Amino acid sequence: MTLEQLRIFVAVAERLHMTRAAEALRLTQSAVSAAVAALEARYGVRLFDRVGRGLALNATGAAFLPEARAVLAQAEAAERVLDDLAGLKRGAVRLFASQTIAAYWLPPRMAAFARAHPEIQLHLSIGNTHRVVEAVLAGEAELGLIEGAFEASRVEKVRMDADRLVVVAAPGHPLAGRVEALSTAELKALDWVLREEGSGTRSEFEAALSSGVAAGLRAVLTLPSNEAILSAVAAGGLVTAISELAAQPLIGAGRLVRLPLDLPERPFHLLRHRERRPSRAAEAFASAL
Repeated sequence: MTLEQLRIFVAVAERLHMTRAAEALRLTQSAVSAAVAALEARYGVRLFDRVGRGLALNATGAAFLPEARAVLAQAEAAERVLDDLAGLKRGAVRLFASQTIAAYWLPPRMAAFARAHPEIQLHLSIGNTHRVVEAVLAGEAELGLIEGAFEASRVEKVRMDADRLVVVAAPGHPLAGRVEALSTAELKALDWVLREEGSGTRSEFEAALSSGVAAGLRAVLTLPSNEAILSAVAAGGLVTAISELAAQPLIGAGRLVRLPLDLPERPFHLLRHRERRPSRAAEAFASAL
């Protein structure tokens, strides 16, 4: 059974005339007759009685007519959904972002997109860089956003923006106010609080240091969020390397100070699966970013 057969059956049932139905559908009379005959033959039923030179809907046809109309109505509703999606009137985008991006960089951009496309829902999940890449590879997210380095041949990455890591401590720390760059020995003597393995912040920080320095850092605390790390450092005695975006509010409030260690810029990347076709809504959001 095809939608075309259903449309033809309904048109004939409403007019009880093959020629008029054919004219309404802009088909030939032979095509209309063949479609009705095929439907009857396929299911071994008669839908119309031939009365004289006209047609009459029999009991089988009368019972089938509301069902055929319901199927056609549902098909039209499905077409409207696709039309809406194509026109960005409806849809949803599943996003997965690393913590720094999700907490500080992404929200205002999501808000701007929501204002422009209020019928498109944005669903954001948060994890470290490793988890974001996993989500994109598994199809859990159409788009991922990370600030850490990664290797995945099936993931396409596009640079969107950049941030910089800074080393911070509480104002009462012995090195607060220091002007000269921290030496290797001083870095190794500090008590550090760092993000967990797999986070972009930690991987980028360790990559910026020589392997000997990175391995020699004394990490007295490992915490899973920027907020927890900033609270621990502000309490005194500890230092950390963290996103400037994340630290700036506390630096501005005088609760943290920067220590003199020049670290390279780190890019923010948008991730997409090379083999999965993104939705129209996801394409629009990526373009907006």
